Formats: sequence, structure tokens, C-alpha cells
Amino acid sequence: MSANRGNTRTMLTLPEVCDELHVSRSTFYDWRQKGRAPRCIKLPNGDLRVRRSDLDHWLDAHEDAA
Repeated sequence: MSANRGNTRTMLTLPEVCDELHVSRSTFYDWRQKGRAPRCIKLPNGDLRVRRSDLDHWLDAHEDAA
């Protein structure tokens, strides 16, 4: 049995990430091109996925301590 079984919800689709961040897909791709987006996994079919943990770490790193 795979250790990743049941982990499918920890992988977010690009629309899910954009919806959560309240940004358009084009903004996300712009961030990605500039190296400012959370880490992504590119699937063999070209789709992108973002691990929930990577998104959470990215959000923590961009938190403003104002």
C-alpha cells in the first residue's frame, strides 16, 4: 500500500489555489514566471498541482507582521 494513499486532498488544483488566494490564473502564472508563486508540481499532462503544505508555508512566509 502506498504511503501517499489518502493524500489526494493535500494536492490542490490551480483553480482551487487561485480561488483561495483570490487571484486570476494569469496573475498566478505571472507570479510563477517571476519565481514568486508557491512551489508547483507539473503533471505529465501539463496540469499544475500545489501541495497544501507548500501553499501554507508560502502564505506564512508572506505574512505581514504589521
